[in-house]
Amino acid sequence: MTQPPPPPNQPPQQPGFGPPQDPAGQQPQPPAQPPQQPSSAPGGPDLGKAPQPQPGYGYPQAPQTPPPAAPQTPPPAAPQGPGYGYPQQPPQAQPPQPPAGYGYPGQQPTGPYGQPQYGQPGYGQPGYGYPQATVPMPPQPGGPGGGGRKINAQLAIIVAAVVAIALIIGGGVWYASSSGKDDDKNNTASSGGGTGGKDSKNGGGTSSGGEEKVPADPSSKVLFQVPEPKLPKGTESIVTSGSWLTDKVYAKSGIAEIVGYDRDKGTEAWTIDLPGPVCAATEHVTDDGRTAIVHKPAMPTKTDPQSCTQVSVIDLAAGKKVWSKTAKSGTMEISFNNVTVSGGTVAAGSTSGGAAWEVASGKALWAPKTSDTCYDSGYGGGPKLVAVRKCGSYEQRQLHIQTIDPKTGNVISEYKMSEGIEYAAVVSTDPLVMAADVGDSAGDGSGISDFFSIDNKTGKLRTRISAPGDEYAARCDGITKIEHCSGLAVGNDRLYIPTEEHDSGSEYGQTNEIVAFDLSTGKQTGQRADAGEDYSITPLRMDGGNILAYKKPPYDKGGQIVSIDGGTFKQTTLMENPSTESVRDVETSMLPDSAEILYSQGRLYMSDVFASDFSSSDEKEYLAIAFGTS
Repeated sequence: MTQPPPPPNQPPQQPGFGPPQDPAGQQPQPPAQPPQQPSSAPGGPDLGKAPQPQPGYGYPQAPQTPPPAAPQTPPPAAPQGPGYGYPQQPPQAQPPQPPAGYGYPGQQPTGPYGQPQYGQPGYGQPGYGYPQATVPMPPQPGGPGGGGRKINAQLAIIVAAVVAIALIIGGGVWYASSSGKDDDKNNTASSGGGTGGKDSKNGGGTSSGGEEKVPADPSSKVLFQVPEPKLPKGTESIVTSGSWLTDKVYAKSGIAEIVGYDRDKGTEAWTIDLPGPVCAATEHVTDDGRTAIVHKPAMPTKTDPQSCTQVSVIDLAAGKKVWSKTAKSGTMEISFNNVTVSGGTVAAGSTSGGAAWEVASGKALWAPKTSDTCYDSGYGGGPKLVAVRKCGSYEQRQLHIQTIDPKTGNVISEYKMSEGIEYAAVVSTDPLVMAADVGDSAGDGSGISDFFSIDNKTGKLRTRISAPGDEYAARCDGITKIEHCSGLAVGNDRLYIPTEEHDSGSEYGQTNEIVAFDLSTGKQTGQRADAGEDYSITPLRMDGGNILAYKKPPYDKGGQIVSIDGGTFKQTTLMENPSTESVRDVETSMLPDSAEILYSQGRLYMSDVFASDFSSSDEKEYLAIAFGTS
């Protein structure tokens, strides 16, 4: 994936102090504008760059701790595909096989540990992520469970002919049977809103296992739009990271300010002025409505880009800044890359180390020590506080993933990643899930080739999940932001991630699915939520035991919010946005991989994380847009 150019006025690296500096710049880069039309399916990465062979489609690689002994018998050979959809010779009668592929536990050829062989069968043939067509066999003498069942020659000929026909039309059968109709209504492992979810209106109530209410009519309207702020003269882009919801306001970072908007009307309830732009923000909010940001001490100029030295706590309920602090490494003020909140503590990390303060008072809890040979590059917050601690020199790096006491910084447990992994992102702190691009093998700029499920109490690896970049669509920034991941959710001791887009069955359409991995075994659970023809689905967050997801729309419809039952994977539509072109243009410029998306109780807020002047002067740009149902 082509990466966007970095914004100008990057702050300089801290010279000569603290541990070795990462080559990455301090500031994040503006995301590329998402396409207005569905894109083609991305190509696969150079698998030869991976440090070890990929064992299977979405299954874990061999863990770093010695795994259980592999089966001693070699795996059976993979069946050869019929070749461009037609059999090369009359097929032989075969016993029926259950469907396999995207999200289904298949009875397919297996490699070590019972995992399906990667790349079998070929793309475009039944089996490449799609269920193969099967024909049920008639009962044989002996009854179910009996032995000695035989198929006579006449029956074998009939079955072989039927199988041949099924193979020819197999690709088309998949799209018909996964359209949210008929078969899928009775298949709890694959019930999906194949038509975009219009047939799943419940007429009120709450979705099973969650708090989000199901409206009688999910059709939404635009509540308000926030125009993109005017940039200072000579500035091409400025970070606007940070958006939060309270029971009264939607708060959003602007240029050197945070503004609280009425949730329904969009009128300004309060404004917090900052001396300089926001550099980073955490999504976590304390019970009393406080959160944390990193910002610059002044507005940047061409000659002085300013560093991200200020850590501030914001009171979202009162609409005011509570305190602002800095920390030093040696004699230099630290320029922080990331910030989070956990257990009454604000923690911020950088290439010069990490520091922490009490949320309530701003009292310093810890700061980098000049004698340290390792340093905290960043933290993940929320239910627990997790530090990503870097040791060793560049390209010989070892990351220590530490669950720490938020009051003292003392290490509770620690997991050491294999040497050579330079960056890792915190997906979830409880349960603890990390993402990393091992050996730069993802190949798509997503920052993810593998997920690591780790026991918080012992620091032991529970399982490692392989997630090749050409097969899965989640993204993580483990370079600077540490806990900034999009397109995934963790709950029910499972990891929910979307597949990459693939042909939907329409002439030019694309679609994808959400699949689930068990965090104790690393294996897919068999649950799958289909986006539906020409839609693309992305997890947003958990709602109790349910998954909230956003559906990117096709060219002639609006996006949707759906609730996916954590048990049955049945989808319920909570919101469907207007399909008018002007509204859709704004919505599709703020997609999950490049924007902040918040949904709560019938209200959806989408916002940019950069303000820029890259657009033409005759185009009206927006910083945020809000939708609501009746």
